[in-house]
Amino acid sequence: MEEKNGDDEDCDDTPSMTTVSRHCFGDDSETPSFCISIIENMKEDYGLFVWPCSVVLAEYVWQQKHRFSGATVVELGAGTSLPGLVAAKLGARVTLTDNSTRLEVLDNMRRVCDLNKLECNVLGLTWGVWDLPIFSLQPTIILGADVLYDSNAFDDLFATVAFLLQNSPGSIFVTSYHNRSGHHLIEFLMGKWGLKCLKLLDGFSFLPSDKASVLSGNIQLAEITLISR
Repeated sequence: MEEKNGDDEDCDDTPSMTTVSRHCFGDDSETPSFCISIIENMKEDYGLFVWPCSVVLAEYVWQQKHRFSGATVVELGAGTSLPGLVAAKLGARVTLTDNSTRLEVLDNMRRVCDLNKLECNVLGLTWGVWDLPIFSLQPTIILGADVLYDSNAFDDLFATVAFLLQNSPGSIFVTSYHNRSGHHLIEFLMGKWGLKCLKLLDGFSFLPSDKASVLSGNIQLAEITLISR
């Protein structure tokens, strides 16, 4: 369900592209346990609307709810932050992150948190850049929806993931991604950074039929951790 709102900051006659979409979760689709509202802007860049991988990862978080209650969660490249917000709704302590230069995305994260009455830490975090805030993060679970889209950024992403996993022993990285031609590069970089895949699932294997029917693509979900030394 999606409802569209006008953008009060637009003073010209250009039609607003800002919408508020609602994403519901529950064991019974007729009576969901809760819904998350997301502010999207379809005329802006890719960080300001909900991608299919985000829907898949958010559903996985819901179905794995027992793991997220009381967990410390960091979402990388969060954008509209749907998976992280579901984790927060389930009782996790959540830090939402995206590139520190993308101020409009970080600002939208704060607006979405306020809209859903959820208290999450919002942090600018650029992959491969070792700014002071990253050293304080000790997540038990790292989330990343469609963060494996630009092969030029894969190395920096895995460097960041490896650092966060090392900073919090026993932690895990859960990511949903479109299975594109970069699969061999992903495997190579996982080995380079001392990572291994614990679980690999077809994203549609656990998605409810009403959500699967409006999505497309070859979406996979992986749980990744450090190789034991």
